Amino acid sequence: MEALFCISCGSKLAVREVDGFPRKACPQCSYVHWGNYSVGVGALVLRDNKVLLVRRAQEPGKGYWTNPGGYIEQLEMIHETVRREVLEEAGIDADVKSIVAVRDLPRSIHNVYIAFSMEYVGGEPKPDGFEVDDAGFFSLQEMETMNVASFTKWLVHVALQSQDPGLIADMEPIVSLEGHGLFRV
Repeated sequence: MEALFCISCGSKLAVREVDGFPRKACPQCSYVHWGNYSVGVGALVLRDNKVLLVRRAQEPGKGYWTNPGGYIEQLEMIHETVRREVLEEAGIDADVKSIVAVRDLPRSIHNVYIAFSMEYVGGEPKPDGFEVDDAGFFSLQEMETMNVASFTKWLVHVALQSQDPGLIADMEPIVSLEGHGLFRV
């Protein structure tokens, strides 16, 4: 989807150089269209050396097994998004432990995906019946015979092979930064 009009005043956007790049900008006000972006999150929930996977019931990825996840809402912190998505898609309650991987996928809508290691809290896998049609905890051996998405295979490898805990939430930063979601080494 291409931006054609200013979201502030409605004027037709024109291309001009902003910060050394040609960008669509409003000739009437200060609005600059910086591009189209999406931020997704995904969960790597382990229980008894098995990983929580869901089978996609919709495109993209219909029929593939993936880790639960989704896109952040405008006013939602990323750690809240991943908890919500795991509960919605798989019926599992889990707490964020750390960020273990980031994927950067530049394209017409630039996608950034943040993968979280999560601690299983409770619940039994139950698909939502809309986005996913099956859910469960699976061993690496079981996954070998399943239609697991390539990116999910990579994430599972990262989660199971890493000796590093990843970026952990900084709940008590040295300065007050209310409203920030902070993760650190």
